Amino acid sequence: MESSLRLRTTERAIEGGLFLAAFSSVAITVAIVVILVSESIGFFRHVPLIDFLTDTQWTPLFADAHFGILPLLSGTLVITGIAMAVALPLGTIAAIYLSEYAPHTVREVVKPILELLSAVPTVVFGYFALLFVTPLLQKWIPTLSGFNMLSAGLVIGIMILPYVSSLIEDAMRAVPMRIREGSYAMGATRLQTALRVVVPSAFSGVAAAFILGISRALGETMVVAVAAGMQPNLTANPLQPAETITAYIVQVTLGDAPHGSIGYQTIFAAGLVLFCITLGFNIAGYWLRQRYRESF
Repeated sequence: MESSLRLRTTERAIEGGLFLAAFSSVAITVAIVVILVSESIGFFRHVPLIDFLTDTQWTPLFADAHFGILPLLSGTLVITGIAMAVALPLGTIAAIYLSEYAPHTVREVVKPILELLSAVPTVVFGYFALLFVTPLLQKWIPTLSGFNMLSAGLVIGIMILPYVSSLIEDAMRAVPMRIREGSYAMGATRLQTALRVVVPSAFSGVAAAFILGISRALGETMVVAVAAGMQPNLTANPLQPAETITAYIVQVTLGDAPHGSIGYQTIFAAGLVLFCITLGFNIAGYWLRQRYRESF
């Protein structure tokens, strides 16, 4: 009887601890949203929302202040697009090889080595982009600026490659072997099975990897601060320097903008935009997973 009571007490304590852990993640997210929104309200009392969304200049710390988010938004999206153009196909190819082709011994060696990229500090990637990738690109593109979005995007793509490939590989490995065997029994090759059977079956994990990769690229700070330049520039040309939302937030927080000033409040408005973009991508990923499950 005493042991049974002790067991129930232990289970309730564990259940309570798990509940607190889950609740804390929700509470922290809510607190972040509340802070972003409350601080942004003070900003939008001085800056009309229409000007914030349509003005093509971002000079909040200058005497002639402009508060158009478009230059920061364009730099963020261009660099993220370049990173995804590198990470998604290479990560998918690496995952297919590791899951469907690589022998067990090769997979056990290659996967940890690939994931070691995650342990490299992002500032190292930033200087790698500035001092190695940019000079290398300038040999092919002589007009390339010393600070540019192309090298920053390429290096961010390399940096997030382990996240994408590892998640996709785990999702593909979770597909039951009987599904592969059924495909082989119908006469499909290994490549056909991987692309037409295994990848669609692991679509939920693949979509999660894509969303995680996009979110990671959107939130990257040090690489873009070091290699892309910190010049708000409304352009879609990846050969030009630009500033991202995260780089601007770092610039202001490390500067001398007084707390509570309109310049200081811009970081919360910019952060709210970044939060909304990330939330939008996550909602899109959830919608795609639901639509896929309904279709198949």
